[in-house]
Amino acid sequence: MSLTQALLELQELTERLRSDCPWDREQTARTIVPHTIEEAYEVADAAERGDDEKLRDELGDLLFQVYFLSLLLAERGEGDLEQVTRGIHAKLVMRHPHVFGDAEAATAGRVRHNWERIKREQEGREGIFHDLPGNLPSLIYARKIQRRAAAVGFEYPDAAGALGDFEEELTELKVAVDAVGERPAETEPDTAVAGEVGDVLFAAVNVARHLNVDPELALRTASDRFMARVEEAERLAERDGRQFDGLPLDDQDRYFDRAKETIG
Repeated sequence: MSLTQALLELQELTERLRSDCPWDREQTARTIVPHTIEEAYEVADAAERGDDEKLRDELGDLLFQVYFLSLLLAERGEGDLEQVTRGIHAKLVMRHPHVFGDAEAATAGRVRHNWERIKREQEGREGIFHDLPGNLPSLIYARKIQRRAAAVGFEYPDAAGALGDFEEELTELKVAVDAVGERPAETEPDTAVAGEVGDVLFAAVNVARHLNVDPELALRTASDRFMARVEEAERLAERDGRQFDGLPLDDQDRYFDRAKETIG
């Protein structure tokens, strides 16, 4: 089967489902988009885990989302899959003048700089922070803001500068906490402390960006690693005939340290 035939058959299937399936008939762009976001995260997870079989499967799910949303556009007379495809083709050609034109870009950083410049100058997007989706996950939102600032030269020249800023923000957080103390659980945080926590997180994203680390994926990986270590610590305690959730913190820490030897 050729690529063209496969894509046409998927288009025909999408149209058939829209026509004959009660669930698909009721969908709108707003009801579908949450599924689109979910599928995008599942693609990212498969890629991060290096699971190629899962990646192929999830890419298919995401591709169907593109087809379905394009079909909804067509129903409203606002475009179709062909226009979507030709639009992204033209956009990519325009944004890669170092490939399709005379511009020079020897590094990935230079490519990104040109990309942002083209969006501002050729596509008429005004302001440094044009067209920022407000519903992005916070870590991705922070990184996108930082990239826009970097595109106009407003950033630390290296990771050392970003790390220095992170350390300063962490010191300011400690000062704020010392000033007001810790609030009881499930109560409103101190405004100053909350602001400093936000600054620390923003600075951490900046460090990650300078080190070419995706903060969203890095935090997810760290969360999964922590969860696996705690579960292993619980198993180790059970082997000793002890209930992990009833142990003093010092004992839990010792089991956790043993778990770290098993789960790197």
